[in-house]
Amino acid sequence: MKIEADARKAKLLEARTRWHAERDEARAGAYLPAAGESGPAQLRMPGRLRLPKHQDTSATLSGHYPFLAEAGLGSAGVFVGQDLYSGGAFVYDPWVLYQRGMITAPNIVLAGIVGSGKSALAKSRYTRSLPFGRRVYVPGDPKGEHTAVAEAVGGKAIILGHGLRNRLNPLDEGHRAASASNAEWTAQLAARRRDLIGALAETVLDRPLSPLEHTAIDLALADAVRSAEVPILPMVVDRILAPNPTDDEGRLAEDGRLVGHALRRLVAGDLAGLFDGPSTVRFDPSLPMVSLDLSRVAENSTLISVLMTCSSAWMESALADPDGGQRWVIYDEAWRLMAYPALLRRMDAQWRLARHFGIANMLIFHKLSDLDNVGDSGSAMRALASSLLANAETRIVYRQEPDQLGSTANALGLSRTEQKLLPALGLGQGLWRIKDRSFVVQHQLHPDELAAFDTTARMTSKA
Repeated sequence: MKIEADARKAKLLEARTRWHAERDEARAGAYLPAAGESGPAQLRMPGRLRLPKHQDTSATLSGHYPFLAEAGLGSAGVFVGQDLYSGGAFVYDPWVLYQRGMITAPNIVLAGIVGSGKSALAKSRYTRSLPFGRRVYVPGDPKGEHTAVAEAVGGKAIILGHGLRNRLNPLDEGHRAASASNAEWTAQLAARRRDLIGALAETVLDRPLSPLEHTAIDLALADAVRSAEVPILPMVVDRILAPNPTDDEGRLAEDGRLVGHALRRLVAGDLAGLFDGPSTVRFDPSLPMVSLDLSRVAENSTLISVLMTCSSAWMESALADPDGGQRWVIYDEAWRLMAYPALLRRMDAQWRLARHFGIANMLIFHKLSDLDNVGDSGSAMRALASSLLANAETRIVYRQEPDQLGSTANALGLSRTEQKLLPALGLGQGLWRIKDRSFVVQHQLHPDELAAFDTTARMTSKA
């Protein structure tokens, strides 16, 4: 037993001795310090690595963060639907965005093929604005689509057409602003009447008026105003064709002959009965909505344009009232108006003054290539049509046919990605370009709105 105990002690002593030797050897070894060697031998930069700052456009940097969604336009305004990229609610109101400095022009251009849902969007835009105190004017509704909506919201639709009782005198005094003095009102009324008759003559003649023809109109209108407190078009036409002998220097009747016969269409021609007598209805700017239904007039586009010129002049006095509040003005079937220089100039003037009068204009197209049919390339008409786009910082594009993608992209400055989206957009889906920001939005309608805004009832109803 003693021998075994001695052997164990010897092994323990040997192991302890070996451990001490290894420890002393390790302590005597040369190793790098924890922070590395100092001086040039450290093989490291003398300090922290600092990269220079990099600046680039948001369009370029957004590619580095492809999964970030657009923040949207905020929650203040009128609900539209769902932002298909972020999944959140999409809200839009031109007056709110203008107040916040996000846009500088409240006008809107809306384009989409038949059946894409653009009409429902336009109607929901203005009807959902009514509870906010806005009013709606439709100077000309060629298809009668806004009549049912106007009646549903407590407004009025004035239906014009042959054989109907409604008649408008475009030379009515109209709405007078409370702030206008007698002298200001007299000058405004004379200028509006003179511009209207000139625009009507240019539309029918399809050319600008000569100075002699302007003189014939001025003298005839002044004579008609002296003869009646509220003149009517037949009085002006009669005085153009048969001027007052005291004003006639021998050639006045000849100078105004073509203008007189052009305007005669409104009195004794194919538009007789619509604008050739005192008004049988009154334009009430206090109503939430007023629409002029021209669907009963099934003649050519020239006659529709004449009607829209007269009807828009009937509303202009209310639109020009700076105390009239915030208002929508809807130009449906815009291609009809833009084909005529006089109408195009009137539209351009109204769009430029939109901010001053608190107006948001909405111009509705089927396709933006309709602008290519306005005048010749490089002409003044084409420039005016292009200026409408320039003065509309909100452009909404619904589904477009593949052959329209190039012209649409060029007109709106779309990227390739945005251009490729257009043919694949579904019902009620639109690309919203608001200044330099883009959204893809699914328009959402309440069932009651869907029933009121439906434009396919005649096609889908059972026989």
